[in-house]
Amino acid sequence: MLSNVNKLREVKMHVLIIEDNINLGKGLKSGLEQHHYTVDWIKDGKEALQVLQNERFDIVILDIGLPSFSGFDILKTIRGKTNAKSANAPFLVLTSYDTIDDKIKGLDLGADDYMCKPFDLGELCARIRAIQRRTAAQTIPTITYKDLVIDTAARTVTKAGVEIELSRREFVLLHLLLDNLGRVMTRELIAQNLYGWGDDIDSNALEVHIHNLRKKLGDGLINTVRGVGYIVKKIKEENQA
Repeated sequence: MLSNVNKLREVKMHVLIIEDNINLGKGLKSGLEQHHYTVDWIKDGKEALQVLQNERFDIVILDIGLPSFSGFDILKTIRGKTNAKSANAPFLVLTSYDTIDDKIKGLDLGADDYMCKPFDLGELCARIRAIQRRTAAQTIPTITYKDLVIDTAARTVTKAGVEIELSRREFVLLHLLLDNLGRVMTRELIAQNLYGWGDDIDSNALEVHIHNLRKKLGDGLINTVRGVGYIVKKIKEENQA
């Protein structure tokens, strides 16, 4: 059981790569997936802006020399859109633009880190982990609901003091529901958080994850809103039901 818990703790985040070089993009996506990240990849700057507006990512790896919009334009635009889903996402610039002026410009426009090509994948992953630690330090590390405690940094879950073993997607789903307490989360929104664009999704996959969470954490935790999605009710709302 300890080995399974350690595997859970090693699970990384949802990464968006914005890179127009096909060979580099393929290699970067494959390399990050081998480190257990969920990875999506976009090759065009204009498309990237639309995706960043409508979807939330944990980390964005951004090239500067892109078709349609440059990486600098993307940074400037998305940081100015407070209603964009990824407006506050950490950005790691990965580019061949290697002058001091380029680095200063990228950081001043809102990049959290700046790496120049060619690069080492091990160093890139280390920088991603450093960004994750800084981001985690700025957020509440634990969520408590009744006798349930979820540690978002260690990625562990305890119920009445007993650690509960969850799969990666079960953990992400539980975190999403508890982080949006009292709000109905639609099936579409849940799927966006659980899966990358290229993932094969069984038609009943979400129901299986919900079933497993109810089995491990109790039937009364997650409520179904028929035809819409799922909700964990606030304690006050639950008492009134």
